[in-house]
Amino acid sequence: MTDFQEQQPQQPYYPPRPPYEPTQPITTEPGTTIWPSGGHVPPPPVEPPVAVAAAPAPGPRRRAKRGVGLMAAVAIAAAAIGGGTATLVQQLTSDAPASASSAVNGTNVSASSKGTVAGVAAAVSPAIVEISASSNAGKSTGSGVIITSDGEIVTNNHVISGASAVSVQLSDGKTYEATVVGTDPDKDLALIKLKGASGLKTATLGDSSKVRVGEEVVAIGSPEGLTGTVTSGIVSALDRDVTVAKDDDGRDQQQGGQQYDPRQGWPFEFGGQQFNGDTGSSKTTYKAIQTDASLNPGNSGGALIDMNGEIIGINSAMYSPSSSSGSTAGSVGLGFAIPIDTVKADLDGLRAGGDN
Repeated sequence: MTDFQEQQPQQPYYPPRPPYEPTQPITTEPGTTIWPSGGHVPPPPVEPPVAVAAAPAPGPRRRAKRGVGLMAAVAIAAAAIGGGTATLVQQLTSDAPASASSAVNGTNVSASSKGTVAGVAAAVSPAIVEISASSNAGKSTGSGVIITSDGEIVTNNHVISGASAVSVQLSDGKTYEATVVGTDPDKDLALIKLKGASGLKTATLGDSSKVRVGEEVVAIGSPEGLTGTVTSGIVSALDRDVTVAKDDDGRDQQQGGQQYDPRQGWPFEFGGQQFNGDTGSSKTTYKAIQTDASLNPGNSGGALIDMNGEIIGINSAMYSPSSSSGSTAGSVGLGFAIPIDTVKADLDGLRAGGDN
């Protein structure tokens, strides 16, 4: 038996570690650490990752976050206050009366109430007047529309025809005497002028060529002497042929042994029929806007208005059927207005005296 020294397994060689401890290892990639001296050590065993709850942020950082949150809250509050202030200013500006921009105002409806009957009434009523005309046949009541700040008023010819005296009451109750400037019996239009008036609110004249059937409208006048009465409805039809008396024939003739009472409505013809009495021998026909807005005697000469507050017609004829006792039964939704484009085209002639 041969004796031999048992060979030990060879161990891997590791270079000696440096005589000093490096201040900082350099990490290049997971599992490998290189020391500044050039040596290396085997990577530690890889342990599976363990989910660890995030540690709360240090105290100073939490305080910083609270400060940032506080600053953001202050900024948001300032923006809200600024936005609220801007909204309030905008509302006050949009609701401010038109008088802030000019001495004489039209009848445009404010943005906050545009499209409402109440808004139209508030804007236009100051420009609508009640007219009282006295003649040998008695006293009749109608309405009119102020078109200039010094008191020019458009109305129907039949409201003031044959009148020896004309007085006008404004929406605020103030009364003026008026003179007849010009009349156009063929169109049933007249222009009168207040004595000594100034600074009056005027109506805004619209464009009747743009009116469509079914549009909402408002009527303002003085039916039966009830000043400033407001009614509403729609445009029922356009270009209706309406026939009315041109002069006093309808007023002066005898009807059933009694003189014609102007408070019972102005006679007119439509569709081959007569309404409110006989129109007489002298008459004229014009194209009219038909409306179902309630009109009664005294609305003649008043305004038919669109929802923007613009005048689209002058109310001129309405059917008020009578009961067996002879008294009027009120409006049945059959009224007519002279288109405002006809009025505008006739203004120069009326100011020159017309057929007066």
